[in-house]
Amino acid sequence: MNNIPSINDWLKEAKNDPSAANIGMYLVHNGVVRESAKAKVRYNEENTKPVKGMFFSYNKEKLDEVLKEGYSLPGIYYIKAWLNEGELKVGDDIMYVLIGGDIRPNVVDALQHIVGRIKNECVEETEIY
Repeated sequence: MNNIPSINDWLKEAKNDPSAANIGMYLVHNGVVRESAKAKVRYNEENTKPVKGMFFSYNKEKLDEVLKEGYSLPGIYYIKAWLNEGELKVGDDIMYVLIGGDIRPNVVDALQHIVGRIKNECVEETEIY
């Protein structure tokens, strides 16, 4: 398990970044291991066992690529991400993603886009029942 960062420290760092003058909003995503299986919450499969945890890993090079490409999204000036690794239990943090941008619609859209790409292209998760 990686050392979990402080969101307060991240925000202080972001607000001291040269990009801060362009930023009117920051959004943070905090993904957490849940007890409900992915098959249940995403695909309505009712006959699923409760999740006790998960094995989680990610491809750092692919993550770096996704974050770098995030700066091409409209109005986005600041991006930072942390992903955990190893065997995680219910309630453990999976990831933090911080996005800073000019206006709310751009930041909301960017957070959705970047977190979606991270989940679909960068990580491997195996639920433990």
